[in-house]
Amino acid sequence: MTQAEVDDTLKRIQEHKGVQGYLIINNDGIPIRSNLDASLTQQYAALIKSLSDKARSTIREIDPTNELVFFRMRTKKHEILVAPEKEYTMIVLQATDVQ
Repeated sequence: MTQAEVDDTLKRIQEHKGVQGYLIINNDGIPIRSNLDASLTQQYAALIKSLSDKARSTIREIDPTNELVFFRMRTKKHEILVAPEKEYTMIVLQATDVQ
């Protein structure tokens, strides 16, 4: 993807109702882009990276021919949407109370 395509995609994501923020991390869990504050970015990057790695290995252990492409967690406060790719992972925080 080009930088313009990434920017357009992030803009479209932010325009969805209830989206509170996003971050993109590399395979080492280092934030590449984020619109969250620095401490929240670091916290989500580290914790979601660990969770994503565990989820990916669990799927592979169940079926070595399968791979994790997306997962969603819903809490009382928000949903966390995670899309792991080969070189990066996109994480989106979304409010759960949006009509």
